Amino acid sequence: MEANGAATNGKHINGVNGNGHVNGHSAKVPRKNNYPEFTLGEKLTEDQKDFFDKNGFIHFKNFISREHVAQLLRETERIQQEWVSNDYKMINGVPIKYGTDIDGKKIVQRFAFVNQHSQLFAELLKDERLKALFDFIGTDDCRIGETEKDGLVFNHYINTEESNYSRLGWHTDALRDVFYGQKIMPMLNVGIHMDTSTTDNGGLRIIPGTHNQSLGGLLFRKFHFLSHKPDKKEVGLNVEPGDLTVHDGRLWHRVARSPFVGEQSRRRVMYVPIITGKFQPRTENSKPLFYQRLLALTNK
Repeated sequence: MEANGAATNGKHINGVNGNGHVNGHSAKVPRKNNYPEFTLGEKLTEDQKDFFDKNGFIHFKNFISREHVAQLLRETERIQQEWVSNDYKMINGVPIKYGTDIDGKKIVQRFAFVNQHSQLFAELLKDERLKALFDFIGTDDCRIGETEKDGLVFNHYINTEESNYSRLGWHTDALRDVFYGQKIMPMLNVGIHMDTSTTDNGGLRIIPGTHNQSLGGLLFRKFHFLSHKPDKKEVGLNVEPGDLTVHDGRLWHRVARSPFVGEQSRRRVMYVPIITGKFQPRTENSKPLFYQRLLALTNK
């Protein structure tokens, strides 16, 4: 094995093989979505802004190449080895979720602030196209949360007997502001998808338009993180490696568990927030918030 965690001799490492194919899905085509898909350039189009304003989410195809995806996945192997070897419990006060892969190997299933542990991930956040997304909020203080919230998060969902991260209950990202004791501020959650994921394999579910709900609906429409029941108005997203999705922080969403077990259930996705308001960086001295403790105990 190479020092950077790359696979050799065609062997698979956490779903990446020596040919650069991701999760064995390189030849698969996802189901067709019932909503328009877009391409992200250096400036948003009026159609893109109109769609997002109405629905609270948007899907951009081929934001990064599959080769870039495979490179980033190999980099997570290096980071994972370091965190497991050193038995890290938290990163900047955010609990780390550990689990077990299909081969019995201990893995990290939720990395926080991965951009602070890798130049490759740090460079990804410097892509100028990400700044175009600021226009969905439209204020002068928009920024990528490289050192705030949970930074760039890497989620690794897989169903095994000892998996600790196979789903994520209904929630809004605005809950974080509540536990920070501050006014709910505009926020975007930007996802970069690392695997082909169709709606019959679990994955992201959103309720379009709920970003325009009242404060009561935002906080109490469902039990945050504890409710997993499908909603008759929910929409699932079919994605391929390298796709980028954006959802408003006030939008109700969940991650459904895959009905499959083992390799077929593997889904990996990164999220980074675009935020506004007071600058609130987290450091090694930060303590976990209540919702982070709750998240660490749920979603098995």
